[in-house]
Parts: sequence; C-alpha cells; structure tokens
Amino acid sequence: MRVAIVHYWLVQMRGGERVLEALCDLFPEADLFTHVCDRDRLSPTLQRHRIQTSFIQRLPAAQRRYPTYLPLMPFALEQFDLRGYDLVISSESGPAKGVITDPNSLHICYCHSPMRYLWDLAPSYRRQAGWFKRRAMDLLLPPLRVWDQATAQRVDHFLANSRFVAQRIRKYYRREATVLHPPVHADRFAIADREPEDFYLYVGQLVPYKRADLAVAACSAFGKRLIVIGDGEERSRLEKLAGPTVQFLGRQSDAAIASYYQRCRALLFPGVEDFGIVPLEAMASGRPVIAYGDGGALETVKAGETGLFFQSATVEALTNAITQFEVQQGQFDPVAIREHAMGFDCDTFKTNFQRFLTSVL
Repeated sequence: MRVAIVHYWLVQMRGGERVLEALCDLFPEADLFTHVCDRDRLSPTLQRHRIQTSFIQRLPAAQRRYPTYLPLMPFALEQFDLRGYDLVISSESGPAKGVITDPNSLHICYCHSPMRYLWDLAPSYRRQAGWFKRRAMDLLLPPLRVWDQATAQRVDHFLANSRFVAQRIRKYYRREATVLHPPVHADRFAIADREPEDFYLYVGQLVPYKRADLAVAACSAFGKRLIVIGDGEERSRLEKLAGPTVQFLGRQSDAAIASYYQRCRALLFPGVEDFGIVPLEAMASGRPVIAYGDGGALETVKAGETGLFFQSATVEALTNAITQFEVQQGQFDPVAIREHAMGFDCDTFKTNFQRFLTSVL
C-alpha cells in the first residue's frame, strides 16, 4: 500500500510532529508532503523519509516567516501530485487536508485542531495585530474560511486528537470525528530518584493563547520560583512582567526538558489547548500538573490524582490552586501519575490507529 502523509509545516519538533513520528513508525515507507521544511531541526525518524515541499519553500525567509504565506497555502496544497497513493493521511493544524487525492484513495485527516486563527481565536489575533495586519485579516480570512469548510468535504474520515477538537470539527466543518488521543513518548521520560526541587515549570510557546502570563504573574506575585522553557512573540512582554523568582531559559533540548520535568514541583498549564502533550510528558516523569479546567487538559489530567484544576483564567485562581497544591502535595504518587500517562503511550496510539484503519478499509 502506497502511503502519503501531508503535514502542514516541518520547522521544529512540537506536539504535531511527535504524532507525525508515530505515523512514520507505522508507515516507514510513506512519502511526506509539507509546505515548508527545515530538515536540520527534524528528528532522525522524520529525516529518514522522502519529504516533498511546496513552492512556498523557495519563497524569501519561508522557514522563519511561513505564517506570512498562509494565503498561498490553499493553492500550494492543490499542486501536490498524489496520484497513485492508496492512503493519504493529512495531519491538520495548519493547512493540510485540502490536498486533492485520487478518486480511489482513502483520505484520513488526523486533526490536531481546525485552524484556530481562522475560527474561534480570530478575534484575539486581530486585537493583537497592527493596523496593516488587521486590514489583511479582514480581507483574507473570509475566503480562507470558505476554503477550509469546503475542503473538509474532501476528507473520507476525520480523527480528532480530543473530544474538545471533535466538537470543533462538528461546529465548523459539520463532520463527525473519531477521537484518537496523540501519543506521549513515555520512554523518553522517567521518575527522578530524589525529591523534587523547589520550582514550578512552564513549557511551551510564548504566544497569547498559551497564557504563560498567568503563570508568570502568579509566581511573581506569590514569590514562587518559576522556570519558563520556550520562546515566542510574548517573551519580551513576559520578561517585563516577571519578578525576580521567574527565570526564562528559551528553547531547550529534549534531554534538558526531560530533566526539568523530573525535578519540578509541578507543571503549570494555564492555557486552553486542543489536547496538550506537555502535561502528559510531565506526568510521564511522575510530576503533577496544575491546569486550567478547560480544553484537552480535562481529558488527560485526573483531578486529585495526577494534578489539580483552576476554574477561572485569573492570577488569583492560579495562585489559589498553587496554595491548594502545596497543602496536598504529599498525596500525589509519582508512580501512579506515570502509570496514568502510560495509557497515552505510542504503542497504544499505533494500535488504535491500525484498528481504526482496518475498520474503514
């Protein structure tokens, strides 16, 4: 069976790329198609595959400024020649599902999220944009939404990474989706053989919807040590907001992140995520999670067993949750927390994907 996997862009290793790794393990001979690729920043698993990029790869600064070329991506996708492939898997968070496949090909879309900057987060992105970018959004978003909805009909079967995303697929695309949670590479993480150190941890992009500002403000006000791993457009603003107990480390290697997971008191996860692999990585390290009670975290964190929720997206609510956690910290069993995360490991994902594929062939 000839397999093509279409992924939105390959410029760094994040949650979507970890799912892609698992798909590549399942289909080691698959060809990869993407808008833009930076091979040097990919894992060995992905580098082993033949990767075909769109014409956007040849545009100025495409590997860094690929979001600028979003209006060209519908046309670029439709230029990929997918004739002769029996199975096409699109990995959608940015534009991917809009490829044109053979009539006899099976097209499965693994949807990390309908493009949030087109839909529910569009007002937030617009508020933060400058005058020129706002005008461009007003002009471009309506036709992109029409295209996004229309191309949902090119997909034979949708897989959603969470119930939260399945609801959004139903809302925006009027399609039903089977939920298949993404894999956590649990073998990359382990429980520490010593007591945790006295710091909290944030891991993720520093962009508005991740709400790192809540973690920074709460720990600054409360005098709690916080280590922030990640980079993004919000970093400068967050550094100005931070007190002396907050340390920004920028991007770190996978090994360094695993070490910080092991050693932290707890992970702070303050944003609304479609799924969120970071909490599972922390839990695979035996560490509890203090999460905002919405989105995908509700499907991964078990309140009172693997972490705590705060119910309002405010500094006060997060501060109260940290206080509650410190009272209850002794009740969290690292072994039980890791066992919970193992229910989301790669083998489980691969087995469930294969079972689904068999059911629709």
